[in-house]
Amino acid sequence: MNLVRCQLAAGEHPIEARVARTPEQRALGLMHRVEMAPNEGMLFVCDECAVQKFWMKDTPVALSIAFLEEDGTIVHLDEMEPNSLETCSCDQPVRYVLEMPQGWFRERGIRAGTRITGPVFLRALATAS
Repeated sequence: MNLVRCQLAAGEHPIEARVARTPEQRALGLMHRVEMAPNEGMLFVCDECAVQKFWMKDTPVALSIAFLEEDGTIVHLDEMEPNSLETCSCDQPVRYVLEMPQGWFRERGIRAGTRITGPVFLRALATAS
C-alpha cells in the first residue's frame, strides 16, 4: 500500500512517518512488515477523537506506541509485542496514534508530555492561539 509520508519530530529527533488515514489503511497498519528503518514510523489519523485500541495481529516487528492529543502531545506510551492479540489503548480519547520501532521513545528519553511536531498538528496549534 502506497501511503503519504510526513516529516515529524520529537524535539531534535526526526521521524519519517507513513500516514494511515482511511479505515483500510488503519486496519492494515504495519502488518506483515518484518523490519523498519530506525526513524521510520506510522501515524494513524483516526476519524474522531475516541479511545483508540490497537493490536499486533500479523505484525512480526516489535513496536512502541504513542497516543497523541490534537496538538501532538504524547498522553500515553506503551510497548507492543510481535503478533500479539492483546489490545493496547489509553484511557484518554485521542485522534492520533504513532507507532515506532520498539524502544524508540525510551532510547531518546521521550515521555508522556513531549510534543510531536509536524504539519498534521499545525491546525490544532492555530486554533489554540
